[in-house]
Amino acid sequence: MKNRKLGFSLVELLIVLAVIAALIATITPVAMNAIKKAKATQVAQNLKTLASAIENKAYVDGSSSLTETLSISSLARDVKVEDYGAHILRGTGGSYTVSVFYIGADSDFTSVKAVLDSVTKGTINDSSGFYLSDGLSSTNANTIKYVFPFTVY
Repeated sequence: MKNRKLGFSLVELLIVLAVIAALIATITPVAMNAIKKAKATQVAQNLKTLASAIENKAYVDGSSSLTETLSISSLARDVKVEDYGAHILRGTGGSYTVSVFYIGADSDFTSVKAVLDSVTKGTINDSSGFYLSDGLSSTNANTIKYVFPFTVY
């Protein structure tokens, strides 16, 4: 009887590597999809957080608190001001229309819309309102925005 050396043969090693490669190829799209959904959820949550913070600021501190000096960082501390902005349009009788928006390449509109149904896409063309001080102050065709009206009595 022949003595066999201890260890793996080259064929066994190649089979193990092929199985590992097949598993990685199967799992990678699932992981990438999970990352995409997580980013969309984060964007949607940040839009809702900013919207609620602006509305609460107006209700608690009065409508005079909604000025150009109001900053995104003072309303929502975990929101990256480099990617988000808010546009406030004053109406009559204490009514406001607020557009909070996101411009970023790492999240697409369809994914965010699946999480937050009321988002839209496009620019803000109203020059009669104002942007919050430390956020974005312009939009483009790929801007993801959440627009909501409210009234302060």
